[in-house]
Amino acid sequence: MWLGERITERGLGNGTSLIIMVGILARLPEAFLQEFISRTSGGGGLVVVLVEVVMWLLIIAGNILLVQGTRRIPVQFAKRVQGNKQYGGVRNYIPLKVNAAGVMPIIFAQAIVLIPVYLTQTPWFKDVQWMQHFSRYESVAYNVVLFLMVVAFTYFYTAITVNPNQLADDMKRNGGFVPGVKPGKQTASYIDDLLSRITLPGAVFLGLVAILPAFAIAAGVKQGFAQFFGGTSLLIMVGVLLDTLQQIESHLLMRHYDGLMKSGRIKGRQSAAYSMATG
Repeated sequence: MWLGERITERGLGNGTSLIIMVGILARLPEAFLQEFISRTSGGGGLVVVLVEVVMWLLIIAGNILLVQGTRRIPVQFAKRVQGNKQYGGVRNYIPLKVNAAGVMPIIFAQAIVLIPVYLTQTPWFKDVQWMQHFSRYESVAYNVVLFLMVVAFTYFYTAITVNPNQLADDMKRNGGFVPGVKPGKQTASYIDDLLSRITLPGAVFLGLVAILPAFAIAAGVKQGFAQFFGGTSLLIMVGVLLDTLQQIESHLLMRHYDGLMKSGRIKGRQSAAYSMATG
C-alpha cells in the first residue's frame, strides 16, 4: 500500500492498481510457455496455439469495448443574459457507461460462490453432494450460478453508483434539460429507463467474461493460460492499461501546450518585440 501511494503521487495512474496489474502480467509468460509446450508436444501443434492467441486477442478487444462503451445523453443548457454577456445556450453530454460497475460484480459473485467450497471443508457439510460441484471451476452448476450472480450484482452496483434523481436535480439546478423531456421527475425516469436498457447487455457480457475461463478449459486450454481468457484478471489488466494510457495522453497533451507557449510563435513575437524595444 505504501509503494502504491508513492506511485500514485509521483507516477501515472493508481499505484495500487498498477501493482496488481503487474502481478497478473507476471504470470502470463509462464502460463503461455506451458500452453505452447503442451500444444507443440502433441496437443494440436502450432496452428492451435495461433488460434488460441487470436481468440484471446478478440476477447481482449471485446473487453476494451465493454470498458470504453458509453451512451451519451444530450443536455441543452438555457441561455442567460447578464449585462452585455450571454451565458449558456450550449449542448453537452452526460456519458452513461455500459459497464458502470467495473470488475466489482465478478469479485462479489466469486466471493459468494466460493462459500460452499469452504463449507464442504467442515464435518457438517462434508458429504453434501450439491456443494461438491462448486469446488470445480469447470462444473455447470458453478458457472451458471456465477453468471446469474454477476448479472444481478451488475444491476445492484450500478443502482448504487449512478443516481438518476441526483443527475436530474443537478441538471435542473444548472439550467440544463434533456431535449424533449421535462426537467425533474420525468428526466430522472428517462435516465433510469435508459440506464436499465444499457446495463442489460453490459451485465450479460460481463457474466460471459466471468465464465469464459471455464469454456477455455473445456476446449483444452491449460488452466494457467485459461485464466487470462476472462474473469477479474483480464478486466483488471484491460482497465488499468486503458487508464494508464489516458494518463499518459493527458500528460503529453499538457507538455505539447507547454511547448507551444515556450518555443512556439508566441515566444518568437515576444522576443522580437523585446529586441525592437531594446534595439
